[in-house]
Amino acid sequence: MKPRKIREGVFWMGAVDWERRLFDALIPLPDGTSYNAYLVQGSEKTALLDTVDPSKAEELLEQLKNIPRIDYIIAHHAEQDHSGSLPLVLEKYPGAMVLATAKGVGMLRDHLLISEERFQVVEDGQALSLGGKTLKFLHTPWVHWPETMSSYLVEETILFSCDFFGSHLATTDLYADEARVYEPAKRYFAEIMMPFRAQIQKNLEKVEALELSLIAPSHGPVYAKPEFILSAYKDWVSSEPRNQVIVPYISMHGSLQAMVNRLVGALVDRGVQAEPYDLSVTDIGKLAVALVDCATVVFGTPAVLGGAHPHVVSAAYLADALRPKALFATLIGSYGWGAKLAEQVQGLVSHLKVEFLPPVLCRGFPREEDFKALEVLAEAIVQKHRERNLS
Repeated sequence: MKPRKIREGVFWMGAVDWERRLFDALIPLPDGTSYNAYLVQGSEKTALLDTVDPSKAEELLEQLKNIPRIDYIIAHHAEQDHSGSLPLVLEKYPGAMVLATAKGVGMLRDHLLISEERFQVVEDGQALSLGGKTLKFLHTPWVHWPETMSSYLVEETILFSCDFFGSHLATTDLYADEARVYEPAKRYFAEIMMPFRAQIQKNLEKVEALELSLIAPSHGPVYAKPEFILSAYKDWVSSEPRNQVIVPYISMHGSLQAMVNRLVGALVDRGVQAEPYDLSVTDIGKLAVALVDCATVVFGTPAVLGGAHPHVVSAAYLADALRPKALFATLIGSYGWGAKLAEQVQGLVSHLKVEFLPPVLCRGFPREEDFKALEVLAEAIVQKHRERNLS
């Protein structure tokens, strides 16, 4: 794909990765992704903002073949999907300097083995004149690594935000279709941003102080209406969850399925939005998205060798790592000859600031008294939500 003009002297460069289906050997990519680099040409200097994943380096180099000189390469983030082609670009432009935060310089040296003399540290708020075009650097730590920053093109009021506001979405659309990008952007937030909500709130305030005509992230399309994604992020980082319950579970022989069906039905009958997630078929990205807004998480597991099913252990670990704003958690389980399911799962979510409600456990297939206990649990959840005025 050829460079695409955004403004006079400002171009999108990069690659759309239609086939990629896994990120970091962990995160599913059902919609592929893109690696966005941007070229800003002033009357005196030229800057390349980020590079691309090493697998797409040749596409970037092809786009750069008619660019005779690059003076600066702005490295917003050291992760290789943005920086991995940096050594090849530096080889093509031996006079170029790499600009990054102090932590970014250290990480880039460690990951890519680039020599010290190719770097220049930039401070928060520092400006760089390219001749008629001015880049102002904003340190935006923990979106989603500690070294990250963004660049603001003052004259054009464009924010180059790197991972901030990104989406894993392969598309030839240069500008975002809001209806199409919302779910990928929320999934992206859930998977890598959610653990850092407090820091993201501070970075949002920094960004909102700017006049913005465009937000140009490093994954997914450009936002021609910045207020759309800014409003979405303010919602996602807000402190209060919604009147929602999610039930990640595994059922081996039907016992847990019966329990989940009864609990979900009881919650819905009481006006709570409840959704089950069968962990044998649910990808972790969908579960992460569900964690963004829910007030209560109910893990459901049979006993496997005296402990929780490995898929449920993994889901609990994921929830603990992502640290959603959920307020309550509990467990429903089925066992044959004894197990400490609730204690194990509660220990796995120790970083969550949740109240752990009394679990419901049954021996074998649930009997009528077990179903009644699930109704009691549903009523307890409803009452907890009412006390917090959730809607």
